[in-house]
Amino acid sequence: MNVLGIETSCDETAAAIVTDNREILSNVVLSQLETHAVYGGVVPEIAAREHLQHIDKVIKAALSDADINFDELDGVAATCGPGLIGGVMIGMMSAKAIAAAKNIPFIGINHLEAHALTARLTDNIEFPYLILLVSGGHSQILVAEDIGIYKRWGTTLDDAAGECFDKSAKLMGMPYAGGVSIEKIAKTCNNTAAAIKRFPLPSPLKGRKDCNFSFSGLKTAVRTHIDKLPTGDLEQKDIADLSYALQNKMADILADRCENAIQRFLAEYNGNTLVVCGGVSANQTIKAKLEELTSKYNMKLCTPPLNLSGDNGAMIAWAGIERLKRGQNDPLDFKARPRWALDPNAAPIHGNSKKGNKA
Repeated sequence: MNVLGIETSCDETAAAIVTDNREILSNVVLSQLETHAVYGGVVPEIAAREHLQHIDKVIKAALSDADINFDELDGVAATCGPGLIGGVMIGMMSAKAIAAAKNIPFIGINHLEAHALTARLTDNIEFPYLILLVSGGHSQILVAEDIGIYKRWGTTLDDAAGECFDKSAKLMGMPYAGGVSIEKIAKTCNNTAAAIKRFPLPSPLKGRKDCNFSFSGLKTAVRTHIDKLPTGDLEQKDIADLSYALQNKMADILADRCENAIQRFLAEYNGNTLVVCGGVSANQTIKAKLEELTSKYNMKLCTPPLNLSGDNGAMIAWAGIERLKRGQNDPLDFKARPRWALDPNAAPIHGNSKKGNKA
């Protein structure tokens, strides 16, 4: 079975061909990073125009790399939400057009579920498993019980983890994407203990027994430290030390919230894997901290390879395969969704007016 996956929810135009034998025949990702860098973040209207300009050639490249043609496809899957609605619509309509022209199934994919299922593509992880989903737009802890069945145990009360990285990097004068910039310069910190002492940062919600997150106070603390430094451009050492302190604190916060979830998961489920997915999962400091945590509880930590940690078409194609193998597909009038909760029954979180229950 060959399935084409199309991803256009944010600032990557991506397409891939994946088989039901877990073979990634192609995985083409066209980044808009340079386009948005001058603005310090993604501009939705510009992102949509970029998707529209490049979607056809990205799909053709994915087919060419896989050495197949449209007639050899058994289905086409596309992100239908959550995400920037202009971009989502472009990828979704492209997939529907192919499905209609070739009379093959169309599968509308929840972008977050695609991230959550990547571990089943790469490591054949069995249900149930615990998920930490951390990216520029989402921070959640969930249990994956089955395809389409997720229990949300924690979410952000304000900013997402990746959003905190991006905004903090911008405050320090570093380029977008902030998480990558912070990790890179943090490696140049010469005295890590001194950096943590020099730039103390808060641990929002630490010690609480729930699994929710809060990162806006962390971002504010970064701004406060910057305001106390001499006026003018920041020194390289200041940026390196503050970046290290922030990255280290982020790892501590994520581990603290995950420990609550792990204790509950082991008590309620017969599973032993923590899957970390989303763009922030690529951060090596965070990964090392979570490896230490899972080792403490004799659990397996599963993180996607670097090329599958960010947004990509392979994860969309695989989510489509998971659905098709169960005889599921969607009609061509399936609607795009700017908000699409993995757990629609999760109660809205007080104070989460910005994020709502979209994820």
